[in-house]
Amino acid sequence: MSLSTTSGNSMWDIQIPFSEEVKYWALGISVFLFLIAICILIWQIHRYYTQLTDSRHTVNSSVLGIQSAKNATSQSLQIFNNQLYFHRDEVGGLSYCLSSSSDLASSTDSLLDVDKEHIQGMLRFSLFYDQLQSQLVVTVLDARGLAARMFSQSVTPFVHVRVLCLAVEAEEQQLTCVLQEWQTRPVKDSCNPTFGERFSCTVTKEEMPRVTVRLEVRDFNKYSRHGILGEVRASLKGLNILYPLEMLADLQQAKKDIVGEVLLSLKYMPTSHRLEVGVLKLRMVFRSSKVEKALYVKTKIVCNQCVIRQQRTPERTRWDVTVFNEVLIFTLPEAQIRECILTLSVYELCPPKRSKCLIGRLSFGKTENVEDEHWRLMIHALRQPVAKWHLLYL
Repeated sequence: MSLSTTSGNSMWDIQIPFSEEVKYWALGISVFLFLIAICILIWQIHRYYTQLTDSRHTVNSSVLGIQSAKNATSQSLQIFNNQLYFHRDEVGGLSYCLSSSSDLASSTDSLLDVDKEHIQGMLRFSLFYDQLQSQLVVTVLDARGLAARMFSQSVTPFVHVRVLCLAVEAEEQQLTCVLQEWQTRPVKDSCNPTFGERFSCTVTKEEMPRVTVRLEVRDFNKYSRHGILGEVRASLKGLNILYPLEMLADLQQAKKDIVGEVLLSLKYMPTSHRLEVGVLKLRMVFRSSKVEKALYVKTKIVCNQCVIRQQRTPERTRWDVTVFNEVLIFTLPEAQIRECILTLSVYELCPPKRSKCLIGRLSFGKTENVEDEHWRLMIHALRQPVAKWHLLYL
């Protein structure tokens, strides 16, 4: 009994070889770390509930804004959309004009590639023309109050800038050409982004009255096509920009511009289920350049919003009228040929890197409510080629 008691006491009576001061320091550090952990937990809980309250407030504000917009009259909306503000440091008031929504082919409304959400926000930019160097300078400053995506309450905007020039020989058709285009860097998760990027291109004094600067605010999407949040157009006709002129304009619904025409022939062989798309000629305004550029046409067959066939033509040197004379053959059953859509995209290859750039697009065929005339003629004239000119939009 004495031996077992002795062994039991030696097992439980373990002495820690530290002084009392070290023990108190260890206890104090443990309590301090525990208090820090409690503070972090309380801060995280407070942050969560704050973000939840802000998101609810944003949703309620957007709902109230939509309801108030519905209750407003069409006249007040038109006045609000046409509001324009511009600022200039210690310089007299200058007048300028933004191209109206009816300009540049109002018949292109059906070809818009714009988000169906409410368009809101403003874009601030400046224009300047250097007469000595014949340089047009466009500076994209910032945007304000952009519409966020409903599902994520965020947006990653960037600005795509195009300098458009109305062709002299085609003013009745409002045919335009793209003198230059750029885009800013995307600003992640910001409805009030700041860009501060400057671009310049050569524009002659004779071209200035026919030039329009188109600034398109887009929502960057890494895995799909970029969304369009709206656009601003500034016509340089009658606008004095010999000094930097800063402008602030409301975003408007984006519209397409007519940039050319393409002559297509269609023929369908019902027995062999073969569709022949002939890309014959392409007519676009060509600005002479020291660098030779090439074009090619990419054609897609879309059925139920899915691309089921696609082909492209060989490359051709770009001229005012570029001749292809290429026939692209697609095998499609009759059920698909009566419900599909033909999409044609024209790309330009720019040396030396041979980077491609979209310069025009058209889409026609059979949709739920509309059938293109050319498509209808092809269906009624089986085994016979039917040729027709189509407008290209950008």
